[in-house]
Amino acid sequence: MLINFVVSIIAALVAVFAYSRFAEPVREVVTFRDQHPSWFTSLPEDYQPDNLDFVYAAERTVHGVVHVRTTSMRQRGTRSQDPIYDFFFGPRSTPRELPPEEVQGFGSGVILSEDGYIVTNYHVIENATAIEVTLNDRRSFSATVVGTDPNTDIALLKIEETGLPYIEFGNSDELRVGQWVLAVGNPMNLTSTVTAGIVSAKGRGIGILRERSMPIESFIQTDAAVNRGNSGGALVNLRGELVGIPTLIMSPTGAYSGNSFAVPVSMVQKVVEDILEFGEVQRAVLGVEIRDLTADLAREKNIDRVEGVYVAGVVEGGAARDAGIREGDVIMRINDVTVNSVAELQEQIGRFRPRDKVNVLIKRNNRTQQITTTLRNLEGRMEIVRPQEAYLGARFREVDSELRRELNITGGVQITELNPGKFMEAGIREGFIITRINNNPVRQSSDVRNILDGHQGGVYVEGIYPDGTVSYYAFGL
Repeated sequence: MLINFVVSIIAALVAVFAYSRFAEPVREVVTFRDQHPSWFTSLPEDYQPDNLDFVYAAERTVHGVVHVRTTSMRQRGTRSQDPIYDFFFGPRSTPRELPPEEVQGFGSGVILSEDGYIVTNYHVIENATAIEVTLNDRRSFSATVVGTDPNTDIALLKIEETGLPYIEFGNSDELRVGQWVLAVGNPMNLTSTVTAGIVSAKGRGIGILRERSMPIESFIQTDAAVNRGNSGGALVNLRGELVGIPTLIMSPTGAYSGNSFAVPVSMVQKVVEDILEFGEVQRAVLGVEIRDLTADLAREKNIDRVEGVYVAGVVEGGAARDAGIREGDVIMRINDVTVNSVAELQEQIGRFRPRDKVNVLIKRNNRTQQITTTLRNLEGRMEIVRPQEAYLGARFREVDSELRRELNITGGVQITELNPGKFMEAGIREGFIITRINNNPVRQSSDVRNILDGHQGGVYVEGIYPDGTVSYYAFGL
């Protein structure tokens, strides 16, 4: 009996082993169909996931970029009465001034609204006596200048038309190095041109605007092909949103060589909003003299890490000094945004208006502390600056104490906007600081009108540009 039981157990085990070893197991397959397929995040509803290329962005933006053609007058200098005699024997007569000649310029612009507001570079329309805008559908319009900001190289134009295609603002802060972008513009007068590249770097300051009174440079660098005529066009992301305004190229030949630079849309948007709301850009200042913190400077000043921006000086009566920031401090962050270069610091402060409060994280004696300061305007006050009434085609403002000290002048008014008129005809450029008119000192904007109102005959203007170039101009009334 026992033997039969043991044999039965062994037979059962053998059967189980044989089945599991040689028989095909039964498998049950369950199929599930997802009713909500995966989708790319942060993309418009009409974005097609199969089109992860440049077609979508190009089609959304090419009609929102315009061709800008300008007319301006260029001074041609002087010519001797007898150039052949002068060549052999030297000048014997007083040179006579050549009449100015008409020149044509071109660039690009971006439509910002359906009612005809267009942003472009300031240098595209600088000193223009006439501006013509051509849409992608070949319609042309005369444009007027709503306002300019030479310090960021941005200008706002207006054409009288409605129902226009436009490009929406994106967020340049979200751009990452290596991200794809498109440049849309009119290089070499070739309309509706789209090129592609990546973001090569952010926060670039290259000194191209140093002639301006208070330049702000924090460019987006890209390797998208940009040439002459692209200036003022659009730099867009793959969603077709505006992230920058292509402004310049860096090249030994004057043609594209792999490096182009765009004003970030965060700065563009602030300039446009200020011009529309106040008629003039409201520039806030911290009141510090700053330098990039290098390894050599860190060793010299006994700073433990090479990060932040070095404060080389503070302006008397400025926002920084009143808040307790000192010479020798290192600015690390502005409102939780890390700044590691002069360009990055200027970009962050450039987003604010006078009277805005900002939190500044500084390092002093290798210890960090946070300071809250209230920003001021260029005159050291907290009021919003309203534009002066145009006079002879120009608008003016008093020169702040910091610029007066830098240029070693005791007064003067600066031309902030220049339109067709006597000052433009004389060859004066925006940014020029008038110190004397007909040997009378000029210290405030009203002095210009007081000296020239009712005057008949010649006008002699003396002054200086922000780069230190002393100039003299003459015209008649």
